[in-house]
Amino acid sequence: MSVSRISSRSRRLNKTQKLSVAGVSTLAAAALAFSLVPDDASATAEPQAAPAAAPVAYTGSQTQGLKATGLGQNTTAERLVKTADAAKAKEAAAKKKAEAKSKAAAKAKADAKKRSAKKASRAADRKPVYANNLDGWIREALSIMHKKNIPGSYEGLHRNIIRESSGNPRAINNWDINAINGVPSKGLLQVIKPTFDFYHVKGTKHDQYDPVANITAAANYAADKYGSIDNVNSAY
Repeated sequence: MSVSRISSRSRRLNKTQKLSVAGVSTLAAAALAFSLVPDDASATAEPQAAPAAAPVAYTGSQTQGLKATGLGQNTTAERLVKTADAAKAKEAAAKKKAEAKSKAAAKAKADAKKRSAKKASRAADRKPVYANNLDGWIREALSIMHKKNIPGSYEGLHRNIIRESSGNPRAINNWDINAINGVPSKGLLQVIKPTFDFYHVKGTKHDQYDPVANITAAANYAADKYGSIDNVNSAY
């Protein structure tokens, strides 16, 4: 073989060897890069965002602190401040509503008390109306007797009135000893003038023939002499 052919072959081998070395280097670099990647497939996943912090109810001073430090510019911090302010406003509104309700209840109670007192006052001022007959006269006389602490009952008054005058307020006795002496018995319970004047009950008419005045004066006299008109069962 000639020298020139040997040189040519040497040059070709050197070129092939160079290509082989370059290929080996590329594969080695690729293997090294692959070995640096974690085996865990999740490592290749995109990073997940951290969960947002739950809203925290801050006090008034804390929210002011957040604002003062500039955290109010942060979206999460602003949301927390707004939440705290809204809670505070809601609490204030509820308190105001409760106070208004309490005041309304107190006013209603006071108004009801005033109406009750006014009604009682009108009832007290209203003078009872009694029938203009024997039943009405006895009932009115009993009302006055009760206020003056004069004893007597409806039955006792009615019984003695029927016996003395048959219920006639204009009745007069012109035949007994009193009539003979010039002081006849008059009215429902037949009282003479001196007795009527002495036992007359203040607040009634000073008239022997007035039914109520006659009854109360006679009952007052009977209470003094017999303990009560109820104890009288005959001429007295």
